[in-house]
Amino acid sequence: MGGRHRHSDRFLLPMTPPFPILSAILLCPVVGLLLVLLTPRKYETLIKLTALASALGTLVLSVVLLFIFKPSVPGFQLIEHMEWIKSYGIHYSNAVDGLNVSMILLTAIVIFCGILVSWSVTYRVKDFFANMLFLVSGVFGVFMTTNLFFFFLFYEIAVIPMYLLIVIWGSTNKEYAAMKLTLYLLLGSALMFAGFLYMYSLPDARTFDLIALKQNVRFTPEVQNILFLGLFIGFGVLAACFPFHVWSPDGHVAAPTAASMLHAGVLMKLGAFGILRVGVYLLPEGARHWADWVAVLALCNIVYGAMVATQQKDLKYIVGYSSVSHMGIVLLGIATMTTVGFNGAIFQMFAHGIMTALFFACVGFIYDGCHTRMLDELGGLSKQAPVISAFFIIAGLCGLGLPGMGSFVAELLVTIAAIGTYPAIGIISIVALLITAFYVLTAIQKAFYGPANPHHADFKDLDWFQFIPRAFLVACLIFFGIFPDIFINWVSLSTKTLLGIG
Repeated sequence: MGGRHRHSDRFLLPMTPPFPILSAILLCPVVGLLLVLLTPRKYETLIKLTALASALGTLVLSVVLLFIFKPSVPGFQLIEHMEWIKSYGIHYSNAVDGLNVSMILLTAIVIFCGILVSWSVTYRVKDFFANMLFLVSGVFGVFMTTNLFFFFLFYEIAVIPMYLLIVIWGSTNKEYAAMKLTLYLLLGSALMFAGFLYMYSLPDARTFDLIALKQNVRFTPEVQNILFLGLFIGFGVLAACFPFHVWSPDGHVAAPTAASMLHAGVLMKLGAFGILRVGVYLLPEGARHWADWVAVLALCNIVYGAMVATQQKDLKYIVGYSSVSHMGIVLLGIATMTTVGFNGAIFQMFAHGIMTALFFACVGFIYDGCHTRMLDELGGLSKQAPVISAFFIIAGLCGLGLPGMGSFVAELLVTIAAIGTYPAIGIISIVALLITAFYVLTAIQKAFYGPANPHHADFKDLDWFQFIPRAFLVACLIFFGIFPDIFINWVSLSTKTLLGIG
């Protein structure tokens, strides 16, 4: 580690890091996984502490990364490069810019809180935490690599453990949901990898290096149009893009709490990130060619997800279809092909990731205590459990775009860009926010207010340990809602560079 790409300064900061911090972040869950695998099953507390230390390490290093990262410098920074199979252009290469520095932080926050929320797991503890760490290793890899071969490899690592987490520790038709999720995501990754192989096969390419492809290969408009469509569908499956979203709500509902937090909070962002990092970066003309259709599909996501959420009685299904709707906002921001839209899309990815992690952390606690997630079987929980009720309400208010929450600024930026680019779609998306307010407030009213269900009289509120991860997520939502300029400063220059105007 410590070498650097020989590319123009437009794309790379001519500086090698004194310490390979990206590899360190990636190695934290990998080392944690190995230690968990080496620990005998009977030492369950030691296994949990090992996983927690690993997650805490990623969080601390991710915060350090933010202080090292220079948002005023264009291109990739903190480059780590090690040749592996030189003749095929397959190298271990990591770097950060404004697109992925926030996604690395998001992943670190969600896995740290997910490990804390999972402290009550008692069934096959070793296997559970091993799968969690294995999954998050793949996620970190996708967000930081600049080599398409490793992008695909890490992408697969991020997908496969989710099947095991759902089918072993899940609930509510878990075998069907796990298989459906896995088949859809593998189909998407097959399309994605086919696009990678085609780009590799071009005469001027013969490399999987993202930056070399950008600089050395001229994709004709016709090739860009075809390639972007294939990549968009491949990545769009994981981004829950309509009509490829059908795996997502079932996966949310069936997954155990921490897996749901990772699924909605992080995994869905891999698809949108891939569209930006690979699709828009390498194929800008193809992105502009299909932008109108992307905007239409994004609107379908926003309206369809919100409408279906109004008809759900299960709290997890409400949050699941809400995620489909909110990912539509991300896709709409990308479709605008503007810096404001891109900034809003990335901000929405981050804010939605924190918000849904909080949602599922609350729903999981309610389900563990009440043994139901059905609205009609809940009621009056705010009287006996005011703290968990307050956390759920905060997540709900963030979901409907309350000012002072992270998602408000993200949705505002996307809406401004959408109205300027697609006025009709932008206006309709604003109306859809009213639908969001309806199903969120309805869920809050039925679950936490009104007459209490006597069957849940013994339901107890959070203790101090359970309070910590949920409070941390709330603090993140409020911090970036009050100081959004910090986040926008991270991404602005990179989105300009992505659009060729930086």
